[in-house]
Amino acid sequence: MSKAVKFGGSSVANSEQFKKVKQIILADPDRKYVVTSACGKSGQEDHKVTDLLYLCAAHITYDVSYESIFQSIVDKYMEVKRSLGLKIDLAGEFAKIRQNMAQNLNLDYLVSRGEYLTGLCLAEYLDADFVDASWVIRFHYDGSIDLDKSQELLKAQVDPGRRVVIPGFYGSLPNGVIKVMSRGGSDITGSIVANAFDVDVYENWTDVSGFYVADPRIIKDPVQIPRITYSELRQMSYMGANVLHDDAVFPVRQKNIPINVCNTNHPENPGTMIMNDCSELDAQEPPHVITGITGKQDFTVITMVKSHVSAEAGFLRKVLAVFEKFQISIESVPVTVDTFSIVVQTKKIERYLYEIVAELKQDLHLDDIQVESQQAMLAVVGRAMRQMPGMSGKILSTLGDQQINIRTINQACDEQSIVIGVNNQDLVPAIKAIYQQFISEERVER
Repeated sequence: MSKAVKFGGSSVANSEQFKKVKQIILADPDRKYVVTSACGKSGQEDHKVTDLLYLCAAHITYDVSYESIFQSIVDKYMEVKRSLGLKIDLAGEFAKIRQNMAQNLNLDYLVSRGEYLTGLCLAEYLDADFVDASWVIRFHYDGSIDLDKSQELLKAQVDPGRRVVIPGFYGSLPNGVIKVMSRGGSDITGSIVANAFDVDVYENWTDVSGFYVADPRIIKDPVQIPRITYSELRQMSYMGANVLHDDAVFPVRQKNIPINVCNTNHPENPGTMIMNDCSELDAQEPPHVITGITGKQDFTVITMVKSHVSAEAGFLRKVLAVFEKFQISIESVPVTVDTFSIVVQTKKIERYLYEIVAELKQDLHLDDIQVESQQAMLAVVGRAMRQMPGMSGKILSTLGDQQINIRTINQACDEQSIVIGVNNQDLVPAIKAIYQQFISEERVER
């Protein structure tokens, strides 16, 4: 068996966390392929290295001194070196970074140095090979990842007989220029590595013990999810469950490699296993009807009113063309006989709202158009819901009992998710009500 393991920023925040990482890796010889994030926060008063590097870049752009910020990064890594007895030439590495900053600021290069330095330190501490992500993670020029080329480079650069450490979050374009992923991209790097070496499990180590049915900031001591499907994870992550980067699923799903989300601070906890198919384990231990409850606030709903709109051929195409013109992605499209609603994230539409409304009125000859902001989308996800007749009605009844007004509802044909629109202020009460009705009571019954 072989495993790819990725450690998040909190897992490598300081020398004490490095020691925990080493104990975890040495406890299992199958943990051969190690991906690391940049050093994260050690406490409330601390800062993530990547945040500090972005701040340095902003200071350079506005010609403001960044010395105190940069020195705090130096101090963090020097503390790791001293405490762990490393020999790495950090002074030389920081000199190279300073030279780059002074000569020609490359933002992606600069903000990737946190992962790079953490990788160097961790490789020495583990007596492992260091392979720079710029050597093995390849992007296309359009910014998408070239998975085939990355696989080829990884297999060429990595010694299969040795443990290896690869920094996450960045790679390079075909011309060798450093390119970074979106924040949290180290999850994707780990997934690419897992894919390239056909590992049996991809372990993603962070500061929480996997996924929970609901946000612990909303529900005290929520039930931990023992296993979840890739598709359930995608839906929960998209609607606000941010334990794992959304795009980390694709490379491992391609080869049916499970992801195990684990807690560096509590390695004895089994965490959450993310799988393509949970049916075999579900047969042994039936899952909760609801896998997860999550949601996001600040959506805008644009409702168009026109008689017999549902019978008008091409109406949807005309509506979508207006939003495409302004590069606005659409979340949901509730339709009735005479109304047609578009749900979008407020932050994406607020700059163009008046122009979009004007074009919709002009192009579609509407009877009326209404715009409502301060809306939230609540997602109830569960692969077992399809076996529960009347589930939608029970959820709506639960919200009605709490005097929560339902603005929109959308259920996928696979009956795996129900997305409900409510007012912003009703999102948290709605999550609490559904959790109490379907999770807390089921917990007592079991």
